[in-house]
Amino acid sequence: MSEIVVGLDIGTTKIACIVGRRTEHGKIEILSIGKAESVGVTRGVVSNIEKTVQSIRTAVQEAQSKVKGELVVRVVNVGIAGQHISSLQHRGMLTRRSLDTEISQNDIDALVEDMYKLVVQPGEEIIHVLPQEYIVDQEQGIKDPIGMSGMRLEANFHIITGHIAAAKNIKKCVDKAGLEVDEMILEPLASSEAVLSDEEKEAGVVLVDIGGGTTDVAIFQDGIIRHTAVIPFGGNVISEDIKEGCTIMKRHAELLKVKFGSALASECQENEVVCIPGLRGREPKEISVRNLASIIQARMEEIIEHVYYEIKNSGFEKKLIGGIVVTGGGAQLKHITQLFEYITGMDARIGYPNEHLAATTTVENVTSPMYATGIGLVVKGFAGTLRATETVVEEKHETEKTTASATVKNHSTKTKGGFFDKILSKSRTWFEEED
Repeated sequence: MSEIVVGLDIGTTKIACIVGRRTEHGKIEILSIGKAESVGVTRGVVSNIEKTVQSIRTAVQEAQSKVKGELVVRVVNVGIAGQHISSLQHRGMLTRRSLDTEISQNDIDALVEDMYKLVVQPGEEIIHVLPQEYIVDQEQGIKDPIGMSGMRLEANFHIITGHIAAAKNIKKCVDKAGLEVDEMILEPLASSEAVLSDEEKEAGVVLVDIGGGTTDVAIFQDGIIRHTAVIPFGGNVISEDIKEGCTIMKRHAELLKVKFGSALASECQENEVVCIPGLRGREPKEISVRNLASIIQARMEEIIEHVYYEIKNSGFEKKLIGGIVVTGGGAQLKHITQLFEYITGMDARIGYPNEHLAATTTVENVTSPMYATGIGLVVKGFAGTLRATETVVEEKHETEKTTASATVKNHSTKTKGGFFDKILSKSRTWFEEED
């Protein structure tokens, strides 16, 4: 079997383990999906270690059992989100030693590595350092400086930070489940890999991933990530509102939201009614679908207002030609794109994670928006593997060049001789013959 990458999406409502491999055409084929209810995570942050570990084990075992042959998952790419995530802009600078050598990947790596040494708030750590654009000797707007000449290399960075404790708790859960974390990836970055096209990122687009506990926002423009944010509201808050507003059980509220929920009350019939079974010995309860939609719309408007604030705060509101792409479990609500368009005045569509998937993928419901983060983690995993391979190949070539030049040097030392060396050599031969 070819190389396999596993994405582990530790969400507030579900934990999903997605197993994928790269096809010969460069697409991703999803082999299996394992899913378990998440009972130890609150708003993207681990609140109960043991329960989370148990859910991870269940999801991983299910994913393993669905693959033909023997598969043992050991290394995973894990998503991280939560209210503690924040971002900042920073400019870094590197003064190079010589103009004669070209700017290489090592120079960029040194610049990025330097950003990880930035002083952040106590109890926080840097999760991602994302270069936005480079400046070479005051020349701005350079996307890829490799191969250029210059003494002063600068870059504008988008730096994402999070609480050390939250990241350590996720890692501890994965370790206790008998797995190893390959890379910890911010969830909106993973989702964007799965649902956004390169054309949309170039034109300018807002990704809104509505999960169970949080709503993640990522803004791209000119092919570069410009802004990220995590809003501490998601689908669970809507379910709580339905539970309180209709005075029903939480599981009934969740089912009502999924099957009959709508983000626009005006699109529902006034006389449409849903019947909920009553508690033991009590009469069934009738709930108006329009009232249900009114409760959902009120909370969704609040979430969209927060998203719109982040869009305006980014400073790119007028430059986002691609509009808004809504994904995650919350994107399955009826009429959600219409509500986004009504409040923000921007075009909106549902983001399905099929951007990099192979046609051979046969796993059921794999293109559901709820799996956007998990599939994105697999895609990011393969991107990291490709970079690592390129680095190894580059280092190998450099070693070969060094060895070759050393051989040539030794060879020239042996063959090259001066005038007196030739006379001495001939004299030595003549004396040997005389003897």
